[in-house]
Amino acid sequence: MATTAEPTAQQIPTLIHLAALTHLEGQVRTAKTIQELQFLSVNETRRLIPYEQAYLLSSGENGATDCRVLCASSVAVIERDAPVIRWLEQVGQALAQAGHGDTPMALTEETCPESCREGWREYIRGYVFWCPLKHPDETVLGFWWFERDFPWQENDVAIVHRLAGSYAYAWKALSKRTRSWSVTLKKPSAWLIAAAIVTVLCIPVPISTMAPVKVIAKEPVVVSAPMDGVIADVLVPPNTLVDQGRPLFRFEDTNIRNQFQVAERQLAVAQAEQTQAVQAGFLDGQRKADVPLKEAEVQLKATELAYARDMLEQIEVHAPKAGLVLYSDKADWVGKPVVVGERIMEIADPRQVELRIDLPVSDALLLREGAEAVAFFDALSLESFPATVSRTSYHAEVLPGDVLAYRVTAELTAPDSRVRIGWQGSAKVYGESRPLAFLLFRRPLTALRQLLGV
Repeated sequence: MATTAEPTAQQIPTLIHLAALTHLEGQVRTAKTIQELQFLSVNETRRLIPYEQAYLLSSGENGATDCRVLCASSVAVIERDAPVIRWLEQVGQALAQAGHGDTPMALTEETCPESCREGWREYIRGYVFWCPLKHPDETVLGFWWFERDFPWQENDVAIVHRLAGSYAYAWKALSKRTRSWSVTLKKPSAWLIAAAIVTVLCIPVPISTMAPVKVIAKEPVVVSAPMDGVIADVLVPPNTLVDQGRPLFRFEDTNIRNQFQVAERQLAVAQAEQTQAVQAGFLDGQRKADVPLKEAEVQLKATELAYARDMLEQIEVHAPKAGLVLYSDKADWVGKPVVVGERIMEIADPRQVELRIDLPVSDALLLREGAEAVAFFDALSLESFPATVSRTSYHAEVLPGDVLAYRVTAELTAPDSRVRIGWQGSAKVYGESRPLAFLLFRRPLTALRQLLGV
């Protein structure tokens, strides 16, 4: 009976990459819309090519001079007014004008167009690869922009070229399918078209929008600095389960310990002076009048000693409750001077979580307590988690990336032990039902009212 040779240890990574490539190209072939294909190109490509961020830019009708960012990895909705988005479109236009729009290349600050180098220093922190999505008929349909923290190797570039051809071929095929379907439609009479349009626009549909979501701790206990000082050491690593009373961090104690010892000596001196004044008071009436003053000095020094003792006892900060310790990094705090009340870390119950949804002002809905939401986490991209809105903020806040958004808090309808604090993804939030016309023309009407001031 014939036997099949087992793959060697060196062959296993290659087989894994081939399986991932086959699976990804299968997804590309089964994509039903151009939007679905574009989403795959910036998110699922990470299965084969490691990168931190990816953008897909369109080539436009007039070539790359009309570059627009179509989608970005890990982002549900592109914020058109974000500075980095505008800068990326400027870079694409500059590359086209310089004759490099359809040339794959590893971009650096030196090869970046001179007019965009100031933005490069502000927005780019790693290595960039620019790759056109070119069809076999030499048509450039779009461009990839990849960023990551380490240089691009030849094998990664080869995979990018292979996938670029697959995505371009599928993109062109979907475009032809859309055009062919539109050509086959018959032309009904004008009144029938108008009636159908009005009927469709009157259909009530739930208003919804997509927004970034993050899993946060519910009602965490804040551990703040009990005094001014310099943190000497953090005794617990981040994301560690601790018991109540466990030491978390401690301050530099040189000055405080010396102050305590000086206060002890000063109290002893004051007590000796008080005893001397009492004994001298039996022989000298004038010295007897100094006794109350010496007693007050003893009480003052005793108070200073008690204060120094309290400060010395707070050198080491302990956990006020059991839970999961949450903070950024140990290196961010060791040796850092802090002031009293400054937030150092949090302690939370890992089983008690809630969702924080950053709803952009441009997509704001009329939300009420109990509104429905569905969360999609990057860690479990094939599953959805229903949630319920518990509260919303009255005032919008400026978030990282200069995005103005409302903070919406939601709770999972069915708690899941797999959901961890810190997970991120996208959430779909549902508002009240409105006619379809309201959903389609809400933004144009808002822009028109702002323009006309009515």
